[in-house]
Amino acid sequence: MISFPSISTGVYGYPIEEAAEIAVRTVLSSVEADPGVLREVKLVQFSSSDARTYIEAAQRLFGKSASAG
Repeated sequence: MISFPSISTGVYGYPIEEAAEIAVRTVLSSVEADPGVLREVKLVQFSSSDARTYIEAAQRLFGKSASAG
């Protein structure tokens, strides 16, 4: 398992929507490039509103079945 925090999206002001899109796309492309290496990936957010933003990004990429885990 590997975990990725949503860094720099708080006090440093990096746009959460952009961070979520980049993180989800990067994880997806890494898993697709080397299937079977990782069994679990966690994208970690500080707030429930940030979590919703990440879920929405995942739903756009994976379809509506993506959810919090």
